[in-house]
Amino acid sequence: MAGVCLASAAAREPCRRWGATALGVHRGLCALLARKPERTPRGRPACRQKSSVSFLSRPDLPSLAYKRLKGKSPGIIFIPGYVSNMNGTKALAVEEFCSSLGHAYIRFDYSGVGNSDGNLQECTVGRWRKDVLSIIDDLAVGPQILVGSSLGGWLMFHAAIARPQKVVALIGVATAVDGLVTRFNQLPIEVKKEIEMKGVWNMPSKYSEEVYHIPYSFIKEAEHHCLLHSPIPVNCPIRLLHGMKDDIVPWHTSMQIADRVVSRDVDVILRKDSDHRMKEKADIQLLVCTIDDLIDKLSIVVN
Repeated sequence: MAGVCLASAAAREPCRRWGATALGVHRGLCALLARKPERTPRGRPACRQKSSVSFLSRPDLPSLAYKRLKGKSPGIIFIPGYVSNMNGTKALAVEEFCSSLGHAYIRFDYSGVGNSDGNLQECTVGRWRKDVLSIIDDLAVGPQILVGSSLGGWLMFHAAIARPQKVVALIGVATAVDGLVTRFNQLPIEVKKEIEMKGVWNMPSKYSEEVYHIPYSFIKEAEHHCLLHSPIPVNCPIRLLHGMKDDIVPWHTSMQIADRVVSRDVDVILRKDSDHRMKEKADIQLLVCTIDDLIDKLSIVVN
C-alpha cells in the first residue's frame, strides 16, 4: 500500500549529504528529515561542477536546450512544469545537490519554451512527451531518477511507462497527472463552449500577472494522454510530494495517483503549509532529501 506522511518543520533541517560528507548507514526518509545537520569540516570547501547550455539536435523535431552534469549513476533528470524553463528554483537546487554528490544530472527546456527551438502555440502534451523521451534516449546514461514538477510529473509517468528499463524511480512535486484536462472539465458548460468557439482558454496565473493562452486544441490533444482512468503500469519506487495549500492541483490528486499506480513502493508526502510551487526552503529541503533517500535505496538494491 502507499504510505502517507505529513512532513513537519523538521524538513527544514539540511539532509545529511548536501554540503556535508556522506557517512553512516541509510536510515530512511523520516530519519533524514529528523536529523540534525552535519557541518562540513572547515578547510574543505565543496567543489561545484558547472554546467553550460547545450543543444540536442533532432531530425524533424525542434532542438532542445539543456544543461548536463556528468557523474555517477543513478542520474537525475528534472522535468519542469507547464511552460516553465530549466532555470527555476527547484531545477537549480537539484543541480546543486547532484553536483555536491557527484551524480549525473540533466535539466532542459521543452520545445517552444526557454532557449529551445519551436513554436509554443504548436506544442502539445504529446510533443513534450517526445521531448522527455529524447532527453532519456539521447543524453542520459544508465538508470535515471525522474523529478517531475506539476505537468512534468504527468510526463514523467509517461516516460516511466515508455522506458521501464531506464527509469528506476520517480519523484513528483505537485504532480499534475491529467491536470489541465481535469481543470477544463470542471469549468461550467457555458464557459467550455465559449473556449471552444474562441479556440483559446485564457487562464490567469495565480502567482503572477501572466495569463496563459492555452489553445483549445492543446486540451483536446491532452485528453489522449490521460492516465487516471485506468491502472498506471509503473512498477518503480515513487515519491509524491504535495502542498496541502495547493489550489491549482489539489493534493488529493497525488492520492489518486498512488491508488492508480501498480507499484507497491509509493509514498505520498504532504506539506501542510505549502502551495503549488513548493519552492520555499523547507520544500526544497524535502525534495533533495527525497532524492538522497532514493539514491540510497537504489544503491542498496544494486549492491
